[in-house]
Amino acid sequence: MKILSLVAVPLVLSACSAIPSSIVQTPTTARPLTLPQAAPNNGAIYQASAFRPVFEDRRARHVGDLLTIVITEKTAAVKAGASSGSKSGSVSASIPQPLQGTFGATASANTANKFADADNQSASNTFTGTMGVTVVEVLPNGNLIVAGEKQIAMNKGVEFIRFSGMINPDNIATGNTVSSTAVADARVEYRTNSQIDRAEMTSMASRFFQSLLPF
Repeated sequence: MKILSLVAVPLVLSACSAIPSSIVQTPTTARPLTLPQAAPNNGAIYQASAFRPVFEDRRARHVGDLLTIVITEKTAAVKAGASSGSKSGSVSASIPQPLQGTFGATASANTANKFADADNQSASNTFTGTMGVTVVEVLPNGNLIVAGEKQIAMNKGVEFIRFSGMINPDNIATGNTVSSTAVADARVEYRTNSQIDRAEMTSMASRFFQSLLPF
């Protein structure tokens, strides 16, 4: 029974810690707000409760409206540095007359130090795709806070994409699309939840109990 308990505890802890952390802290969706409906007026042709402007701009501007984010993230960074230095010195001293027969007339010492260091670093990433997001907040200046999540269940895990950021309505193109490069405070992440991630994200407590197991 004790052995089964030791086996069960780390398994439960590792399962709880398998979900990766997220950089998207805002809610990933929002439902439209309920607007008060105008009472129908049976004495006129114009009905405010059923009126829909013919040439109304259909761009997203309210909480719950949908947008399509075109993810086109590509970054590259290169860093190179080098440094070198050298130092040398010499010391010379005369030997007193009684000791010149043993050590000679003069004594000298020379030192030299050289140092060289070089460093080269490079990093690049590319992330492309499209996903739908929802307007979760409308700021006083008209900018939109958007967020969304897409999950894809595979054979042995789940892949999901999360996105959040702030959009200027003027950057919304035809079809309610916005490029991710025009989103401020953008948070774009691609994560997976699989057996490999579960092994990599084992909690400290789980690793402690696993260290006690004989297998």
